Amino acid sequence: MSLNGKTLFITGASRGIGLAIGLRAAKDGANVVIAAKTAEPHPKLPGTIYTAAQEIEAAGGKALPLVVDVRDEEAVKAAIAKTVETFGGLDIVVNNASAISLTPTPQTDMKRFDLMHQINTRGTYMVSKYAIPHLEKAENPHILMLSPPLDMSEKWFAPHLAYSMAKYGMSLCVLGLAGELRGRGIAVNALWPRTTIATAAVKNLLGGDALVQASRTPEILADAAYTIFQKPSKGFSGHFLIDDVFLYGEGVTDFEKYRVDPTQPLAPDFFVPDDTPPLSSLR
Repeated sequence: MSLNGKTLFITGASRGIGLAIGLRAAKDGANVVIAAKTAEPHPKLPGTIYTAAQEIEAAGGKALPLVVDVRDEEAVKAAIAKTVETFGGLDIVVNNASAISLTPTPQTDMKRFDLMHQINTRGTYMVSKYAIPHLEKAENPHILMLSPPLDMSEKWFAPHLAYSMAKYGMSLCVLGLAGELRGRGIAVNALWPRTTIATAAVKNLLGGDALVQASRTPEILADAAYTIFQKPSKGFSGHFLIDDVFLYGEGVTDFEKYRVDPTQPLAPDFFVPDDTPPLSSLR
């Protein structure tokens, strides 16, 4: 199944994982809405919605760059309306926009707490909410959250409670919306990386160049998302997928191509359940 002519609304798509998902769809000739905040170049963050749009067009897709703060209800409503007006409908929503602060409770400013919950949980809920009436009209509608499996282990919450709550809030949206929308034929799934991913956030906030070298590229998530979108929406919903486990089940066996530096051991990501099949079994 090709994504040619399908319309994707991707939050946080000006760079990193969101852009990679858009570029993979663009190869099929998809319409990609880049819904993100960065309109002007940032000294520490590569790309804007406009440079992303140029990449989408160069890859073979059609791009619609929109300045969208997912905390702003009117901006979200207007962006989805503009999407439908421009491309005639909406097929896929990717809730990728996210804020992170890995601080313990005493060091977490409430302003930062609010930011993470407004972008991660509330933003995901709101974008999905306003997309539903349009997704109902699509042939094979999907909502995808870049959020972790609901593994309620203390170790995932104790070091950075505020961030974990906000991130798991996105996953609770998957759990609830999958059930709520199953009868309407809209698939809702979560996708999460086993390892850290080479993005600006990993470099700037988590571990610098050393962690980037121990990461996989965003293309592993792009390929996994693309494969999810091939699934029939009426029969594939409510799944919490780890990227390489899912791809392995779909016949992918070469994961070396996704490594930034094959000489470096891969760094594990947060929130990967202990019962996830080991990497060695997927090679």
